[in-house]
Amino acid sequence: METAERFRAAVEKRDLTALEDLFTEDVRLYSPVKFTPFEGRPMVLGLFGVLLRVFEDFRYVGGFEGAAETSADGEEAPAEVLLFRAAVDGREIHGIDLLHFDSAGRIKEFTVMVRPQSAVQALGQAVLAGLVADGLA
Repeated sequence: METAERFRAAVEKRDLTALEDLFTEDVRLYSPVKFTPFEGRPMVLGLFGVLLRVFEDFRYVGGFEGAAETSADGEEAPAEVLLFRAAVDGREIHGIDLLHFDSAGRIKEFTVMVRPQSAVQALGQAVLAGLVADGLA
């Protein structure tokens, strides 16, 4: 899927500007460290600004295309799973990004899942500190 390829390239280049047009205005991002989603393009882009600083040695290592039911509206939408590896504070993270697309091919829902638990905790602390520093929390 073209959007997923553009998304992957932007993240790997740490190019926040290139991400902006890939998200819908009302995009929702479900994080492993927060129960409620981050909502709206400005908030999600702000979060990505933090993530691009927090993740060390971030790289995608594979992917799968298909379709899945979204959380927001319960409808099936085209989707892609991107597998990644990274580190936060020296802790290795294995994770996936699940992207759901709208009819125009933009990302309308985004879910991040990571393991192990110690990495989730380190990620949560680093992201919170970054959100506070950027005035987003």
